[in-house]
Amino acid sequence: MKVNIYYGGRGLLEDPTLFVIDRIVQVLEELRVTVTRYNMYEDKAGIATLPNTLKDCDGVILASSVEWFGIGGFMQQFLDMCWLYGDKEKISNLYMMPVVVATAYGEQDAELSLRKAWDVLGGISLNGLATYVDSHEVLERNSAYLALIEKKTEDLYRNINQKAVKLPTSSTAVKNNIIKKSNIVLTPQESEQLSKFVADDGYVKKQKEDIEELAAMFKQMLGDDEEVKEDVVYEDDIVEGFCKNYYPEKDFNAKYVIVISDLGKNLIINAGKEFSCSYGEDQDGDVKLKTESSLMRDILAGKVTFQKGFMSGEITAKGNFKTLRMLDQIFRFRYNK
Repeated sequence: MKVNIYYGGRGLLEDPTLFVIDRIVQVLEELRVTVTRYNMYEDKAGIATLPNTLKDCDGVILASSVEWFGIGGFMQQFLDMCWLYGDKEKISNLYMMPVVVATAYGEQDAELSLRKAWDVLGGISLNGLATYVDSHEVLERNSAYLALIEKKTEDLYRNINQKAVKLPTSSTAVKNNIIKKSNIVLTPQESEQLSKFVADDGYVKKQKEDIEELAAMFKQMLGDDEEVKEDVVYEDDIVEGFCKNYYPEKDFNAKYVIVISDLGKNLIINAGKEFSCSYGEDQDGDVKLKTESSLMRDILAGKVTFQKGFMSGEITAKGNFKTLRMLDQIFRFRYNK
């Protein structure tokens, strides 16, 4: 048996949905279920191709975080792609359990939205988990809550294993009788190819390059010879900036891995009595962060702190939250006017 988990949150350390997912994975693996997890925030451009991964699984868990309203953009985009490019024949045999953990109002509405969406897609939706908590510690410290999570996971396993039958729903009738289908009928193979094309941003990049080239040409024709200097972060400047602004803390040792996505570089920082900062292969650390060079530029200039970048969502992180907060203490970047 194989179950795919699709996580539609932002991957923040304090997201209690991550704790629930980890607990579910633990139970499924004890039942000898093969579990594959897809974090949509890690590859936003690849969401269009995710429906292809539904072909080799028996069950699906849609995990969403409610931070202010609804199921969030990543999950909605994934469901849109399932409607446009998913293999409906395969989806019709897939059992889906929603998992919604809210830190704001609306967990029950979000769970119902996921179930209704899956019904309209033609799949088999099951009662899932919907809860509101301030932090994962509320669930972790309550054995009764943990038992409920385990029971729901076991119910999913039994439904898939026994191929449980569900009574028809009005959502299926609406899909068949009211919702208009596309005039172009695509085979599953054609849908797969089209979804890959949608996820490929090469065409968009080429268009941007052409626009920039035309803008430069017209600028020259108008006689404007003023040079436009782009605000660029060079790779060596980042390493030098961290080295010059390091202030060690007594008895503190940590390893940070900063993935600078648009540069395709992994900055490895060993902070402690022995300090090192250099680019290297992607690896695990006490804290692993992911951001872009534009934010690194602002941090090095002292305009933004790591904590502010994390709270705004421009930085995603995994690992020890206390160790993450130490970054702003051991690296003190001064604001340059």
